[in-house]
Amino acid sequence: MRARTIGFHDVTDDLSVSRDHSRPGLVLYALTSRGFRSHLEAIREQGVRVTTVDHPESRKGDMPVFLTFDDGALGSYTWAADELEKNGWRGHFFIVTDWIGRPGFLDSRMIRHLRERGHVVGTHTCSHPARMSHLHWPDLVKEWSESCLTLSNILGEPVRVGSVPNGCYTHKVGRAAATAGIKVLFTSEPTVATTILDGCVILGRYSIRRDTTPAVSGAVAAGRTWPRWRQTLLWKAKKPVKVLGGESFLAFRRYLISRFVVQATTYPQRSQSDVVPSDTAGSGQATHD
Repeated sequence: MRARTIGFHDVTDDLSVSRDHSRPGLVLYALTSRGFRSHLEAIREQGVRVTTVDHPESRKGDMPVFLTFDDGALGSYTWAADELEKNGWRGHFFIVTDWIGRPGFLDSRMIRHLRERGHVVGTHTCSHPARMSHLHWPDLVKEWSESCLTLSNILGEPVRVGSVPNGCYTHKVGRAAATAGIKVLFTSEPTVATTILDGCVILGRYSIRRDTTPAVSGAVAAGRTWPRWRQTLLWKAKKPVKVLGGESFLAFRRYLISRFVVQATTYPQRSQSDVVPSDTAGSGQATHD
């Protein structure tokens, strides 16, 4: 299985929602409803096949596009799912089970309804650890297995799909997911490469931030080279800093986020008309992976 996966988080017109202390980085990723629609329109214009990992056609034909939504925020239900369905699409919604029913997050009824509407529901762990790759093995397995069990009890079916919080994926994290019975695991590494670890398919994702233009989403969906490689290069440059920096990196990240909050409040989110230049978004025909 190979796919171009585009990762979203919350969709909200209330910026204060994305300042939840338990989700300090979300202000970087939360899109307004208008902005989200613009991203979907840019993807739709590429004429690509948007599907889900559980669809029989996902492993056939041209490389599909998967759309994912992390955290289980309320906007997944009130905005994202509806907009996907208007295009005839379904998405993957990854839930932090300790946050179910909290203000601003999905409750059990909403989670069941998403699944009934044909969306994939998966785990985003129990507690959304800040540095999941640093957890001890029993805690890793517990994060995956208990969150899968909680969701399985809500849905009345096994949960076999998950995503890694905060981009903290290692082989140990993947093996723990496989031990918990997860068959497909999304990381935050920007790649279309697929690996299989103890029977679990590991897929990367291209992340959409609040300041990402819709043109980038469209270019990634179409398979154009430069926007994908730009994310890959930035990811590879940041990865050793995250590992070596430890808590210092997290503190610096919190400082940057606080600065971004001020900017996001002062300047409106880019609309679809604010496209990146053609040499940035990638021009010409799609480059197939």
